[in-house]
Formats: sequence, C-alpha cells, structure tokens
Amino acid sequence: MDFLIILLALGLLIFVAYKGHSVILFAPVAALLAVLLTEPALVAPVYIGLFMDKMVQFIRLYFPVFMLGAVFGKVIELSGFSSAIVSSVIALVGRSQAMLAIVLVCAILTYGGVSLFVVVFAVYPFAAELFRQLEIPKRLIPGTIGLGAFSFTMDSLPGTPQIQNIIPTTFFNTSTWAAPWMGLMGSVFVLVTGMMYLESRRRAALKLGEGYGLHTLNEPLKTPLGALPNPWIAMLPLVLVAVLNKVFTTWIPQVYGARYVVDLPGLKTPVTGDVSSVVAIWAVEAALLAGIATVLLFAFKPVVSRFAEGSKEAVSGALLAAMNTASEYGFGAVIAALPGFVAVTVALSGIPNPLLNEAIVVTTLAGITGSASGGMSIALAAMADTFILNAQAAGIPMEVLHRVASMAAGGMDTLPHNGAVITLLAVTGLTHRESYWDIFVVVTCLKTLAVFVVIGVYLLTGIY
Repeated sequence: MDFLIILLALGLLIFVAYKGHSVILFAPVAALLAVLLTEPALVAPVYIGLFMDKMVQFIRLYFPVFMLGAVFGKVIELSGFSSAIVSSVIALVGRSQAMLAIVLVCAILTYGGVSLFVVVFAVYPFAAELFRQLEIPKRLIPGTIGLGAFSFTMDSLPGTPQIQNIIPTTFFNTSTWAAPWMGLMGSVFVLVTGMMYLESRRRAALKLGEGYGLHTLNEPLKTPLGALPNPWIAMLPLVLVAVLNKVFTTWIPQVYGARYVVDLPGLKTPVTGDVSSVVAIWAVEAALLAGIATVLLFAFKPVVSRFAEGSKEAVSGALLAAMNTASEYGFGAVIAALPGFVAVTVALSGIPNPLLNEAIVVTTLAGITGSASGGMSIALAAMADTFILNAQAAGIPMEVLHRVASMAAGGMDTLPHNGAVITLLAVTGLTHRESYWDIFVVVTCLKTLAVFVVIGVYLLTGIY
C-alpha cells in the first residue's frame, strides 16, 4: 500500500504536467496527497518543515547559476552572437544537414554556459525556418533540440557549467572536470546514436511524403537578420566561460583556503563554510559574469539598448526554471521521507556494484521528481555517504562517482512532467502527443543507456 501511494502521487504529477498545468502548483499538491494518505496529521508540518525547507535550500544554493546563465544567454541573443553562431554552423555542415546543425548549435551554447532553458528560446526560430525550408516535419524539432541541449553537454562533457554537473561537486569534493574520458565516451555514444535515430525518423517521414506540416502556434516571424557579428568574436564569450570555469576551479581554493569566514561588525557570530562544497558553484558564477562582461565589451550598443527589457525576460525565465526545479526537489524530498520510498531504497541498496547502485538510485529519483538536478540532489543528500563508503571499499575514485551520478540524473528525468520538456514543447507550439516520443528516445532512453555503457567500459578497462 505504501508503494502504491508513491505511484499515485507520481502519476498525478505526470498527468497534470502532461495536461500542461503548473508543476509549481501541483508538486506540493501531489506530495501532500501522499502524506495525507500515509499520516493525515502530518500534512501541515511536512509542508512547512520539509517541502518548503528543501525548496528554499535548493534556491539558496543554485538560483544564482540559473539567473546568470539566463542573463548570459539573453545578452548572447541581443548581441546577435547566437545568430552568428547558428549561421556559421549551418555554413560549416551544410543546410542539408539541418538536424545536425541544430544539435551542434545547442551543444555549443550549452557547453559555453548558456542555460539549456534559454537555448530553447534562442535556437527554435532558426530550427523552425530550416525545417520549413527543407520540408522536415516540425514535430521533430523538440527531439533535435533536446539531443543538443538536454543530453551530453548537460552532464557528460567534462567541464560543462550546467547545474547537473555542478551538484555532485558539493558531495564528492570534485570539480566539474571529473572523469573526463568517461564523459567523452558517453557524449560520443549519445550524439552518434541520437543522430542515427533522428535521421531515421526524417527519412521515414520523407518516404511517406510528410512535410513541415501546417502549423500556426508559435511560428516564428521571418525577419531579416541584417549584418551578423564576426563568428569568432561571437564564440569568444562561450570559450571564455569554459576556460575560466577551469581556471577559477583551481584558483578559488588557493585564495580562500579550506574554509571561508565572514566576520562583519553587524554579525553576532561569524558565518563560515567549507570552500570545497561551493568552489564549483562559485567558479561557474564567476565565469558567467566574465562571459557577460565580454559580450558587453564587444557589443555594448545593441545589448544596452534592449537590456532593461531583455534582462527582465531572462530573470523571469530563470525564476520559472529554478522554481519548477525547486518545487520538484521539494516533492522528491517529501516522497523520499515516506515509508514506501524507504522500502524502494532498501531494495535498490541491495544492488552489489557501487556504480550500478548509484546510477539506478539517481536515475530513479530523477524520474520520480521529473528533474535531473532535483532527483540527484535528493539521492546524494540521502545516500552520498553510503556511495562513498562502498566506492572506497571497491577502490573507485570519487571522480567516477561524480560522472556516474551526473550522467544518471540526465536519464529518466525527462519524463512528461519534466520542466524542461514542458518548456520545450510550449516554446515550439507542439504537444506531448506530437513530439514527446522523440524526446523520450533520444534523451531518456539513450542517456539512461549511456551511463551503463560508460560504467561497463570503466569496469573493463579502469579508464576514467
């Protein structure tokens, strides 16, 4: 019965997300329904003492990364840099390779530090125009953008500044560059198999005579781009974010030491903290600030004239993305406290191999919460010590634990109630019925498979 209550709560959240309702509204409803069916007297205490506490904790740690990533993406858009990058990639791979071009553009932007939520808005107009001209079904756009933005550059490529690659650093005292060979192998696997699948879908549609389709919802307007910035200058801020992320990761511990201390006259007691738990977050934030400053340096006039309105949109988008994820994090925290989940955890902990154990636990929680970052945070908060002890006993480095957790989180997280999936479909004007299957295959299935592939390679070769 306890397990059925968890399934009921999860099913409700998936259903309302599938119907287009707000996860921020219904995540607490679904979580508290499960509490009501388990222990009715605890509904109010659980809401204020667990759901809201975990939600605020997530926002406190990670909202600055969401916000700076969104602002960085907006100035990249306002400056015309994103248009220049898109045009250059299309010229490089050819217009006939529209799907590959869109995947590569998404990968460049996300690896360069642009929030994956922002990438959807920036790339969709170009994807729609390309697919329309080449008579590729519009329903394939979400899967194509998902492969480029939600998969290998989100959590597999070493050094990626996305939140899913930052969270494990606070538990394992690693950097975002952990286990680079495993990350590269996983990235190649996802990219190659994902493109093979998308191309097979395109060819099948071509044989059936299916074109772009008749669409009216959220169709981008055809507007002249004008003179585009130099593509090398457009790429500079993205490269700078990636490089400085590595530099700051090394430099911050040297400056602050093992612990930071804030001792100001107005404080009754000093504020202290462990630098190793926040170094990756600080490094990404500093790198994104440098990226924003670089865009302003080279494109001050086109950005500043629209920055007031653009920054409002960016911050609003960051708030929505962070609140969606934090709400799902709160949902997962409540579910994790219930008897049914304890039984599931005990069953999963019986998996003998530490890496398989971690991967299955993390991807399961990511699926339950509908959030890679939320599910991984809950899993690591609850079981990181166990993962570490088991890994040390087996002689497995912490870097390997980091990469497995990060990649596993990006597997089953993209179920229908995932915030990024909902955003992607809303922006493209498509429905779950029309386009979710392709997202499920190229992100959910292939990413889940990829983490077990890299685990297998590591166990056979020891390469990480």
